[in-house]
Amino acid sequence: MYDYVIVGAGSTGCVLAARLSEDPDVKVALLEAGPPDDAEEIHIPAAFSQLFRTRYDWDYDTAEEPHLGGRRLYLPRGKVLGGTSSTNAMLYVRGTKIDYDGWNQPGWSFDEVLPYFKKSEDNERGASEYHGEGGPLSVSDNRSHNPSSVALVEAAVQAGYKATDDFNGAELDGFGEFQLTQRDGKRWSTAAAFLRPALGRPNLTVLTEFRAHKVIIENGRAVGVTGQQGDDAPIDIRAEREVILSAGAYNSPQLLQLSGIGPSCLLSAFGIPVVADSPQVGQNLSDHALVPLVSVHSQPISMTAAATPENFRLFMEEQRGPLTGNGPEAGGYFRTLPDLPAPDAAIFAAPVMFVESGLAFPYEHAISLGPVLITPESRGNITLQSTNPTAKPRILNNFFAEEADLETGVRALRVSLEIAKQEALRPFHESFYQFPASESDDDLKAYLRRYTHSIFHPAGTCAIGEVVDAELRVQGVDGLRVADCSVMPVVGRGNPNASAIMIGEKAADLIKEAS
Repeated sequence: MYDYVIVGAGSTGCVLAARLSEDPDVKVALLEAGPPDDAEEIHIPAAFSQLFRTRYDWDYDTAEEPHLGGRRLYLPRGKVLGGTSSTNAMLYVRGTKIDYDGWNQPGWSFDEVLPYFKKSEDNERGASEYHGEGGPLSVSDNRSHNPSSVALVEAAVQAGYKATDDFNGAELDGFGEFQLTQRDGKRWSTAAAFLRPALGRPNLTVLTEFRAHKVIIENGRAVGVTGQQGDDAPIDIRAEREVILSAGAYNSPQLLQLSGIGPSCLLSAFGIPVVADSPQVGQNLSDHALVPLVSVHSQPISMTAAATPENFRLFMEEQRGPLTGNGPEAGGYFRTLPDLPAPDAAIFAAPVMFVESGLAFPYEHAISLGPVLITPESRGNITLQSTNPTAKPRILNNFFAEEADLETGVRALRVSLEIAKQEALRPFHESFYQFPASESDDDLKAYLRRYTHSIFHPAGTCAIGEVVDAELRVQGVDGLRVADCSVMPVVGRGNPNASAIMIGEKAADLIKEAS
């Protein structure tokens, strides 16, 4: 028996476990489906793509996407202590004031959540109006400075866009190098930042390789979790006070549905007794779509050349060099229409051949740059495919279901092509590996449908105001909360890992106040 049972030791779950176990009179269990974060590829930033489709990855795919010619899109998710903060590209970008104010939820305006961002943060530049210092989460400047990444920023300025040195300041607009969740050139996941310092506490139990099957609900109240550790027999982990799902935007709604919380028509079709008819569980999926443009060149400066003895020495002894590279080192945010209140698109640039969602081997030196649609109107969904709790859910991103997203994509592609033509990037465009046939509307739309994929930022599937209330309590069931990116009503303009950590900080306070 524990006071709190947390399902998922990811970007939010590690924060919750650390903060709740600060009270020595509270017993906390943290359940993680994956293994410990001891793989070398986790801690070497440039190696993160080598974790794809390994034991550290949930290895999801979408269903056939109806507006992308029936393609299925790869969706990596961290299945390891630290979750996707142990496997992602480490960008620390919160989003804009408009994003959080637009949630229209009490307690979640930008001014109300900014203190939680700052509470976590240990920014190497020091404290300021928008940044914190001394928190567990190390936020650092890029140490790689790949020449093609530097050239991307120069090219954007040549094309008339402004430079910025802080994507988490007063506004998001501009181009520059990203700050990263790194410390001394190594990845700094929530497992490293929050969980590891708490592991010695006798009131915190961490179970790895534990797959949660469903929430145990008795008389309308969540009282624990049924699951299985490795090949052992299924067991119940009981919670005296609350169960908190921090399993992510795909797995949290799946667990709710398996537990009888979701659309009654879906649950009835699978023969699952309906505990709470909650039609929006698994709906409202929003994600950022990336449209890569890839050029090859002969300069031996791409990430393909990173794994040399000298670069390993630089990494191990001086905490710098190409192995500290995170992929999208540089980029920028811009408005595709002049009257927009904030950027609706971004460009991410990586010094590598990034094709097939990062699954294809980068056999030539290349630069990949292209637009990211950061204010999508299209919505997808998560539904069960089986009552077997180890089965993967059915995921549909539904990219370009809304024509407005396709039009935004065309405008954003044109901006990307304009920047790619600038003098600063000319040395890295010796030949075009993956580019549109022309800049006509038809060719750009065809390119979008052929090459768009997810940049792995799902959110919205247990949204505040629909599935959970403003205190993250699941509506219709007592003693149960959801705390992860699934509660965000919309993905917003930032990279959601920063938001997931903020949600963990705020959720811990909400839970403490309720106890």
